[in-house]
Amino acid sequence: MDVMETNIDSNSLKNFPSIVFGMGCFWGAERKFWGINGVYATAVGYSGGNTSNPAYKEVCTGQTGHAEVVKIIYNSDILNLNNLLKIFWESHDPTKLNRQGNDIGTQYRSVIYVNLPEEMELIKKSMTKFQFILDKNELGKIKTEINILKKFYMAEEYHQKYLHKNPNGYCGLQGLNLEYS
Repeated sequence: MDVMETNIDSNSLKNFPSIVFGMGCFWGAERKFWGINGVYATAVGYSGGNTSNPAYKEVCTGQTGHAEVVKIIYNSDILNLNNLLKIFWESHDPTKLNRQGNDIGTQYRSVIYVNLPEEMELIKKSMTKFQFILDKNELGKIKTEINILKKFYMAEEYHQKYLHKNPNGYCGLQGLNLEYS
């Protein structure tokens, strides 16, 4: 298993794009992107809420509005956004509102936060494509929130690469066994 560094030198990242995904618990979401050729780094954190510098216990109350998310920094010469979206759609159940497996609460909602407005069209097309697959299989409607990233707050250090540090740690992340083609 190839695990990227959490401590990221911002100067080395100037030419790398990033995207933020919420797929339930951030531990399992982060692990989905380890070892993917072209992924430069991953970091777990909080985003989408109304509280500055939230802490884990605060986010778990549901009062901050933040989701548990993973930030993926990638080399677009090796890996394109569609490849990352494939992993996103296939790895969790985007038809569930505020829940993935046994994890329940607004912090576990499905989200995609992008940095550039021009990425929104591609994201929405991918959502339409996956909704077609869901419809064909008589599954629910996508509840994923798609928006421009306002702020990413890094989670506490003990959450970073948690499932690498604790290989038998809990992960309720499950997809729908559907292929995004």
